[in-house]
Amino acid sequence: MEKRDKIKKEKHSARKTERYSVKRVVLIVIEIVLIGVMLFSGYNIFVWWKENNQSKEILDKISSKVTIVDNVDNVDNIEENKRPKYNIDFAGLKEENEDTVAWIKVENMNIEYPVVQTTNNDYYLTRSFDRTYNSAGWVFMDYRNKADGTDRNIVLYGHNRKDGSMFGDLKDIFKEEWYSNDDNLYITYITEDEYCTYEIFSAYRIEVEDYYITTGFKSDEEFDTFVNRLKKRSFRDFGVEVSGEDQILTLSTCSNADYRVAVHAKKIQVEE
Repeated sequence: MEKRDKIKKEKHSARKTERYSVKRVVLIVIEIVLIGVMLFSGYNIFVWWKENNQSKEILDKISSKVTIVDNVDNVDNIEENKRPKYNIDFAGLKEENEDTVAWIKVENMNIEYPVVQTTNNDYYLTRSFDRTYNSAGWVFMDYRNKADGTDRNIVLYGHNRKDGSMFGDLKDIFKEEWYSNDDNLYITYITEDEYCTYEIFSAYRIEVEDYYITTGFKSDEEFDTFVNRLKKRSFRDFGVEVSGEDQILTLSTCSNADYRVAVHAKKIQVEE
């Protein structure tokens, strides 16, 4: 009887030890996973910080190529609308990157960049202005566009960065405190040949598609249908008339993996 009890106790003790060992192994695995997650998150934060600093350093360098000349009436039909006029040193920018095709400024947003263009829409998704690898990418023009200003729809892309860089501030257009300020609704877009002012006429969020980034149109009628559809999509009526004879500028960024933020503006003034 005593022998049987002893064997029973030994088996119970063995099972208890085994359960303890399994529990300990599970805890060790959990600790390893947590440490791995912390290290991975820390690495990603470091990379994000490093890439943002690289972008800021590039912008600081670029700032010497952009000067404010004076305040001018850029929009004739808006009374007392004074906005800065910029002088862009395109020759200097092209020394830094020969892909430079334009410069864009959106009022009261952190969007003030030279625009680049290459032979595809992938390269500058992960390349900075100096062409080094950077997940922040850069603001770039659709490769299908002609940079001479003759296209009906010029399309620009930029990442939606959490710090507001690139096109990260574009989502502010849906905030009343932003769109209720009429001065914010004008975009300055400069090339080597033209100094242009565009007026925003449509903004919305939409699932990923190719329609709104169409760059070629067979006729004025086709383009007229296109811009009317863009206007109907807008989250609000900006009160801007657009016809098949106009030219527009489209800014596009990601809202998340499935949605895009699109902003469309009509060319209203050109200076040589």
